[in-house]
Amino acid sequence: MLMRIDPASGVPLADQIAAQVRGAVAAGTLAAGDRLPAARDLAESLQVNMHTILRAYARLRDEGLIELRRGRGATVRRGDAADRAHLVDAVRNLLAAGRRLGMDVEELVDEVRKLA
Repeated sequence: MLMRIDPASGVPLADQIAAQVRGAVAAGTLAAGDRLPAARDLAESLQVNMHTILRAYARLRDEGLIELRRGRGATVRRGDAADRAHLVDAVRNLLAAGRRLGMDVEELVDEVRKLA
């Protein structure tokens, strides 16, 4: 998997990496069961600290997109990983739109509840 980061961007590097993996899962480029590059190898190729990669992987794990297993690395979760990736992107877009309108998270949750 080819990844690119922009060190000059205002977006933290771990967020950039997580977004690229999330996008690859959503697009089907990474499928259930596929292994992600080892954190050490990816850090070396991107010339970033390994902890930056581990933060990105932890975020993806917390989102339910990947599984992290000691000694086995990171793999895309089986099942609904692509749907989850789409959902996470949609929620991030919703949060960004809400911020542009000056809304806080509670106001956004209230709007979602009205529609549910």
